[in-house]
Amino acid sequence: MTSDRSAVFLLDVANDIAVDAEICDGITEQQLVDWEAGWVPELHGALRRLRDANVARQYWPQSRHWDWRKKTLTLQKFLTAQGFSVTCRGMTEGMMVVDSAMHRCRAHEQLGQHLVYVDYLETAPWNRKELLFDPPRYRGVGSILMRAAVELSLQEGFKGRIALHSLPQAHDWYAKKCGMTTLGVDPNKENLHYFEMTSAQADAFIGTGNVT
Repeated sequence: MTSDRSAVFLLDVANDIAVDAEICDGITEQQLVDWEAGWVPELHGALRRLRDANVARQYWPQSRHWDWRKKTLTLQKFLTAQGFSVTCRGMTEGMMVVDSAMHRCRAHEQLGQHLVYVDYLETAPWNRKELLFDPPRYRGVGSILMRAAVELSLQEGFKGRIALHSLPQAHDWYAKKCGMTTLGVDPNKENLHYFEMTSAQADAFIGTGNVT
């Protein structure tokens, strides 16, 4: 499987410099190898650090059980599902799966309109300060993936509208950093909070240029 690639930049936190990276239209076998050989061992080590530091389990990463090899099967089952990945210096730094047909807007001002739905989004463990990586390796992975979702929405004629269900630990990031609106708890989706981005919010998010 081939992937379209675009040049982007991440912030190397320790050195406070921008470094070259790529956003890839696809999740290939190489991304899954990076996840298995790189992400999984680092995550296990981080969980041991959290345990040794007596951090309550409620603060452990809520995505720690995600299996990206299984999740990418979605891309094979549904023609409207699409994967994205961010790579830097030969390693996968983030992955995302979106769907562009199965969901509609719920917010009053855009009720029933088409949108791009973000099924899953995750950055590599070493980029997450909450896993006691201090400093984290890179900043900007999540923002780049969210911008890819917005840009896909624009390409599809959906005017930047996107939506997702957020794990509790990510609420503030989606609300404050991405500028999305929460429509509250969704009892049909494991009581996760549902977030939606309007066209105006998409314009504001794309225009910020923040690395977060």
